[in-house]
Amino acid sequence: MRFLPDAEQRAFAASLDAMLGSADTPSVVRAWGRGEHTAGRALWSRLAEAGVFALAVPEAYDGVGPRPVELALAFVELGRHAVPGPLAETVAAAVLLSGSDGLAARFLPSLAAGRTMATVAPEGAFALDGDAAEIRLGLASDGLRLSPGHGPARPSLDPSRRLTRLLPGGELLSPDPPAGLALTWARLATAAQALGVGLALLDRTVAHVGRRTQFGVPVGSFQAVKHRLADARIALEFARPLVLGAALTMRPDDVAAAKLTACEAAYATARTALQLHGAIGYTAEYDLSLWLTRARALRGVWGSPDDCRTAVIDARARPRG
Repeated sequence: MRFLPDAEQRAFAASLDAMLGSADTPSVVRAWGRGEHTAGRALWSRLAEAGVFALAVPEAYDGVGPRPVELALAFVELGRHAVPGPLAETVAAAVLLSGSDGLAARFLPSLAAGRTMATVAPEGAFALDGDAAEIRLGLASDGLRLSPGHGPARPSLDPSRRLTRLLPGGELLSPDPPAGLALTWARLATAAQALGVGLALLDRTVAHVGRRTQFGVPVGSFQAVKHRLADARIALEFARPLVLGAALTMRPDDVAAAKLTACEAAYATARTALQLHGAIGYTAEYDLSLWLTRARALRGVWGSPDDCRTAVIDARARPRG
């Protein structure tokens, strides 16, 4: 197995990093959290032009996929820049709709092109950004349904992750959607996104402790601070090959392990970042908060840490044939 991206993959990730670095994503995130989607949709279109959403869509339906490795690399950059919106949900929707040629032809070209967003949730449950998504998929007892609408948006731990309850009923799209495969792709996207969030938190904290002084020297020169940052770096670097390895195999247990490791590393890095920033880290006006809340939110979506541990343990307990 090859765990390191090749030159073309590295160039793709670098191009996304450069594009998002010039996009003032903190302003986009804050507007999105207020329910103002114009800037977020413009950024979504630019990501689609770069081919991000096409990576989960088969070539027959205007995509370039499925290409999970490139998708993981892209989502690391989306996490690094705290891009808002139903990102993993759109990937999951693309997989769910790929199970039928009719549904794929109807929905996937617009998803790949960025003309539409999608969100997914158990029918009647809260879905991410249902007020922004044009395609709202409800997983009901009788299959996959196209929800006819949503309830009012409500805040969540991460202010940019707006939750809306999907209305029950609607058109039955498929009685037997590939829900397990969609969960695997969503977990991979979430793991990669969490890795990017953790890397951004670490970079910002290293820069902060290098500027902040105490007793006439940078705080970053203190041994205790160095140890905390080193622990965060090691955790994130251990998570990186798990994410890329899971993208290569796409085994559900490998992906669950990657999500568990990446999300726990990002959450631990968030705690370190908050402590080393001091009181300023608690303020919503300070940009660090955008990554702090995202790290906590990603830890619990598409499978809690306990869910992912269970998936790994159950898979290891089964005989392989």
